Amino acid sequence: MYQPLKASRSVFLPLRNLRYHLRVWGEPRAGVPPLVLVHGWMDVAASYQFMVDALKTDRYIVAPDWRGFGLSSSGGADSYWFPDYLADLDCLLDHLLPDGGAVDLVGHSMGGNIAMQYAGVRPQRIRRLVNLEGFGMPATEPDQAASRYVRWMDELKALHRGELDLKGYADLSAVARRLTKTNPRLARDAAGQAKADWLAAQWARPVRQADGSERWLILGEAAHKLTNASLYRVEEVATLYRRIAAPVLAVEASDNALERFWDGRYTLAEYHERLKAVPQVRTAVIADAGHMLHHDQPEALARLIEDFLASP
Repeated sequence: MYQPLKASRSVFLPLRNLRYHLRVWGEPRAGVPPLVLVHGWMDVAASYQFMVDALKTDRYIVAPDWRGFGLSSSGGADSYWFPDYLADLDCLLDHLLPDGGAVDLVGHSMGGNIAMQYAGVRPQRIRRLVNLEGFGMPATEPDQAASRYVRWMDELKALHRGELDLKGYADLSAVARRLTKTNPRLARDAAGQAKADWLAAQWARPVRQADGSERWLILGEAAHKLTNASLYRVEEVATLYRRIAAPVLAVEASDNALERFWDGRYTLAEYHERLKAVPQVRTAVIADAGHMLHHDQPEALARLIEDFLASP
């Protein structure tokens, strides 16, 4: 199993009536802003361990488990809303820098989308921003609202009937196999498999069942699977992008997961067009990597991020 090079510690923080879990590396340093890492959908803060291990500079690094993921509580929510993620991040930064200072922010996938929007809402709180495959979503139209609400309400009922529960796994090896199925690069060699084995223990926990057996359950609430009832308004997102004051590095993997996931309904060209709204942005591509590029090429990604954060 993978052996982390840089030890982290768990910190629990009361945040907006929730018990938030933070993965923390290093100690605060005067004059050096915290580096905040926010993870994607159905992921956990520990997912950044490989990239953190590859960083050459010592930084105070804080990575939260989003509400209802990892070890952070959910508050009993049966739906999750994007504004809550923005407010959670805002309160976390107030805790880290009560004086209102700026942080360096890295976000992957859903976390990248949150980071980009937050940087437009609170531009003064971000010194540098790195967006790892946070592409956003296909544009929606007002006439889609009714069908979205219907789908969301139907899924809510299914959730409360127990029909959307996340699948359990017989043992830790089965969880690791699930990770390598999603990301075949992890199974490509012994080093990747060692990462998958380590990630499995961060991504799931054993839970005793009513019959006395044990199942490994993913550390994520099933409610995250629900369709978002709100439409994705590209014009609103573009307005936030135009307000971003920090330099932005938008990183993509060479394996174009965007168009494959959306089956042509949303393209990389459309994403690049949206990025034109960001005042200071540059793009980079990580070779031989898929969507989980911080797992596939942590060393290359760490060099890219460190060079960007150190740039004038």
